[in-house]
Amino acid sequence: MRDKADRFHSLLGEAEMIVDSPFGTTEKLQAICQLLSDAVPYYDWVGFYLVDAAKSELVLGPFVGQPTEHVRIPFGQGICGQAADRKETFTVQDVSKESNYLSCSPNVRSEIVVPIFKDGEIVGELDIDSHELSPFEPQDVALLEGICDMVSRLF
Repeated sequence: MRDKADRFHSLLGEAEMIVDSPFGTTEKLQAICQLLSDAVPYYDWVGFYLVDAAKSELVLGPFVGQPTEHVRIPFGQGICGQAADRKETFTVQDVSKESNYLSCSPNVRSEIVVPIFKDGEIVGELDIDSHELSPFEPQDVALLEGICDMVSRLF
């Protein structure tokens, strides 16, 4: 357990270096996706959705993993849409038990979605799919919420 805590602490530092780098926002978000995908074996799809407030929907941004048909998701629809609508982190350890789930791949078994806030408003989300059942622990939530807090500075 200590190894995971140390690894996640290191990832927070690496993510902060990316956020503080001179690159553009899109490149930074892509680099964070790649960092998480490479570092955590059960993060099989890592991507950002950005809020289109005028339409109350999420728009797919940078990601690492298989392409998805879900490039626009209305608030309230699927796990991502629910997280946006409720403005809270959603952890689903078994997507087959969710009635409001948008399947991106038959291999996805669990999902975690963490909102990104700027001045109290949701501006995006970090979405992670896993091919494993129940892989997400409180340490994952802390890591991803920490990264989303850093990423909020980009908006």
